[in-house]
Amino acid sequence: MPRTVGPRRDSKHRVLHTGESIRRDGKYQFKYMVNGKPKFLYSWRLTPTDPQPAGRLPCLSQRELEKSVDRDLESRLDPMRKNLTVMELVERYLKTRTGVRESTLINYNFVRNLLKKEEFSNRRMCEIRTSDAKLFLIKLQQEDSRGSSTIKTVRGVLRPAFQMAVDDDLLVKNPFGFELAGVIYNTEKTRQAITKEQMYKFLKFVREDNIYCKYYEVFYILFHTGLRISEFCGLTLKDIDLENRIIDINHQLQRFRAGQYLITPTKTNAGTRKIPMTEDVYQMFKNLVEYRPTDLPEVIIKGYAGFLIRDKDGMPEVALHWENRFSNAVNRYNEIYKIQMPNITPHVCRHTYCSNQAKARMNPKTLQYLMGHSEIAVTMDVYTHLGLDDAKNEIVRLEELENARKEVDKIEHNTMLNLSRFKAT
Repeated sequence: MPRTVGPRRDSKHRVLHTGESIRRDGKYQFKYMVNGKPKFLYSWRLTPTDPQPAGRLPCLSQRELEKSVDRDLESRLDPMRKNLTVMELVERYLKTRTGVRESTLINYNFVRNLLKKEEFSNRRMCEIRTSDAKLFLIKLQQEDSRGSSTIKTVRGVLRPAFQMAVDDDLLVKNPFGFELAGVIYNTEKTRQAITKEQMYKFLKFVREDNIYCKYYEVFYILFHTGLRISEFCGLTLKDIDLENRIIDINHQLQRFRAGQYLITPTKTNAGTRKIPMTEDVYQMFKNLVEYRPTDLPEVIIKGYAGFLIRDKDGMPEVALHWENRFSNAVNRYNEIYKIQMPNITPHVCRHTYCSNQAKARMNPKTLQYLMGHSEIAVTMDVYTHLGLDDAKNEIVRLEELENARKEVDKIEHNTMLNLSRFKAT
């Protein structure tokens, strides 16, 4: 009679599960398949209650290892790819980011170089929990003194990188899927619009100051067009149509730490626009074009030449030049006058322009176009942040309109009475 083969057992007569076996050296082995390829787990112990063999390194039991693999396979997670480090995951994600702007690539390199210096980047991505992610960002701010803007940039790479791992079924949850509010504090200075009175006083000071008067035209233009400073710095003679009084905004100029100049598309598609000049703005641009130095060398950047404002070497001036000039001008103003001027930057000029137009009750869609906002919600946010004085002025305006309407109705009523009396006679 043929011999009946029973289940395999170990030296303690315990039944081995499917895939389990014992090697010649007494080590337990478990074989499983991933994408058609055999994988193996090893342990000196079969169950957690087995004693650790003398002279052997501590390890999980075979059954514990098998449960871990079973959980991973049930969640469609590949156990072998879970060994990717955070840095390897980020590099994998960045390889998928093709066709992005040069400025975006520079930011990616910044994040890459920052992470390479952090121990966090050497950890296995599967080990990162939400609390780990939060503590890492807190460490960047509190120990490394990184600003909230930098941390947002770092999280802007880590969050989609981990989401890619989730989408690839390598992770169940994105540990960076939380909101930053409440984790780090905002170190960015709030950019507030200044009042019309402050704007008039500041521009008057600049115009009459023997040091800053040469910057008056640019200061005036930024306050009265709402241009982004990178858009203004990128303007060339071809973009200034004095005959039709049009500013053609179709690109922006940026310069990075390494001194690299970049011509990039406008911030959003809506940023590409044509802005009509008011009479005053036209005069400012006319002055800039007429007094533009002709003895400086013309430079070409990505096919663009004839930049409107240039430094002593003929290179186009960039945002940093104007940020410093605004800061110095405000400091000089505050040294002279008792009533201090708040911080003013080129972006404050832009916000002030938007606020002034909103207070003048410009159509929101028109203002959205002039500002180059991609979403109307960004423009409407200015309308919703008008203050108490604006509310009072609006109430007075509506009251005046109502009184005027009543007066017209009264006049019309008296006119009708006079006409009826005239017909009766």
